[in-house]
Amino acid sequence: MNRRKIIALLGGAAAAWPLAARAQQPAMPVIGFLNSASPGPFVRLADAFRQGLREGGYVEGRNVTIEYRWADGQFARLPELATELVHRKVSLIVATGGTVSARAAKEATATIPILFIAGPNPIGDGLVTSINRPGGNATGVALYTSELLPKRLELLGELLPRAVTIALLVNPSDAAYELETKGVEDAMRVTGQQMVLLKASAERDFEPALVSAVPLRGAESTQVEYPVAELTARVEEFLRRSM
Repeated sequence: MNRRKIIALLGGAAAAWPLAARAQQPAMPVIGFLNSASPGPFVRLADAFRQGLREGGYVEGRNVTIEYRWADGQFARLPELATELVHRKVSLIVATGGTVSARAAKEATATIPILFIAGPNPIGDGLVTSINRPGGNATGVALYTSELLPKRLELLGELLPRAVTIALLVNPSDAAYELETKGVEDAMRVTGQQMVLLKASAERDFEPALVSAVPLRGAESTQVEYPVAELTARVEEFLRRSM
């Protein structure tokens, strides 16, 4: 299932939530949309989310309001943005753009319902107590993309069969960092490739990380736990300025 479909399903789930039952809310329910990235690369996904709401009978500006909060790749801003949504008295928080957004929302409120798209271990990340019975105020979609890492390396090897060094851009502050990095290391033992870690925890870290890879001429790259559209935009911007 691609991300557009997941967001659309998430929108449908949000529409099905008993918003009207929250009598203390204003007449028009308010949904908080929290994302760790910036809006540009997520235009189509946000459109799909709104489409999912429309399919459930909720149209932005007509019978539902959506408050958007974008961290622009600065994860440290997420707790503040999540708190803003809580103070706005939203009926629901939709946390997208990785586990970091879901954790920020979860830490900001224990009562407002949270729908999230997160990494492979929502229990270990403290988002839910069980996959079958999440408990608490959060539920959502867990993406088990780590199982696809060996396949990514296999495809990369087919495209660039002479590549022996792989540059891996990671977010060391993310909960899935160690798990997914180990997955890549295990896969590389099979292929005989070498891995170089490029670490970036915030927007300011992207350029130094990419600059450090320049001497590795011929190294190919993949990524772990960054929104793909956001990552692509950052890399393309860096390459344009470097040419």
